[in-house]
Amino acid sequence: MAQGRGSASSNSALVGVSLIVLFLVVHLEIANAAVYTVGDSTGWTFNMVNWPTGKRFRAGDVLVFKYNPSIHNVVTVDRNGYNSCKTPRGARVLKTGNDRVRLAKGQNFFICNFVGHCESGMKIALNAL
Repeated sequence: MAQGRGSASSNSALVGVSLIVLFLVVHLEIANAAVYTVGDSTGWTFNMVNWPTGKRFRAGDVLVFKYNPSIHNVVTVDRNGYNSCKTPRGARVLKTGNDRVRLAKGQNFFICNFVGHCESGMKIALNAL
């Protein structure tokens, strides 16, 4: 079936409008994201297990981990890595001392994998809705 004159430009305009709408939806989602600095005045440190208590997290929220990178790091792990304090193969290891992590929907787990740190409570688990 033959298309009339101008149909290609109509399709291009529709694609352009769709991209603009998609951009706005993504931008609004990011703009509504909360930013949480992990820890207390000393930042990401020991005894962090209860830090998420009483907070309500959403997918897209951002955690900011502030710490001394010569003595700590942040590792994104799965439930097993969190429970065992072991870094799974391929885990994302952050080590700038000012790391920003966008939360995924569902369970999110983080540990410090310096020797003995996770075992001393330098880990957090939280659920993002």
